[in-house]
Amino acid sequence: MSSEIENNENIKSCIILCGGQSRRMGRDKGSMIIQDKPMIKHILSTLNHEINEVVIVLNNQERIDRYSKFINPTDYTYTITFVEDEIKGKGPMPGIMTGLSHISGKYALILPCDSPYVSKNYITTIFSQIDEKYQAVVPYHDEENKLKTSEPLHSIYDKSIIPIIEDLVNEDVLHIKGLIEKIDAKFVLIDNKKIEKKEFRNLNRPSDV
Repeated sequence: MSSEIENNENIKSCIILCGGQSRRMGRDKGSMIIQDKPMIKHILSTLNHEINEVVIVLNNQERIDRYSKFINPTDYTYTITFVEDEIKGKGPMPGIMTGLSHISGKYALILPCDSPYVSKNYITTIFSQIDEKYQAVVPYHDEENKLKTSEPLHSIYDKSIIPIIEDLVNEDVLHIKGLIEKIDAKFVLIDNKKIEKKEFRNLNRPSDV
């Protein structure tokens, strides 16, 4: 990647979290076949022409090797990097920290690998909400309970928050809404117009598929 791209703060990055244990599903979710292709590939296709780079965070080298076999970077309009989660078994917060440390730009959209219903419209809309006054853009469902009804795993974060995440993980504070309380977050309403509720549906159990 050229230094010109590395220094471009307008680069749009996406971090896809695939490091979970998948206990409720009983198998690796990102590689599960949904409508004839692995679930993560639905997300990767949606990101085509919308962003500049994807960082896929996985929990070990064996999984990286497996994903590398069915994800062909030439199928996509952006660069793809596979990275191993720096801290394992502590949920998505360390995965966000790991991903942010590998992006080329300033901001990254976080997506879980089990959300195949995210649309191109969502990608465009959430990136349009970036404001340099804030360290995050966080969608939420209920005006009276913004934090409680927020969607932190479909949010954009500034990589400047890496030290804050490190401190929280060291204190064993692993709930992402605890992170949002610590940073300057811009909340964006999920209004079923610009942002639809179905974007946030994820597949956790076999009955969800």
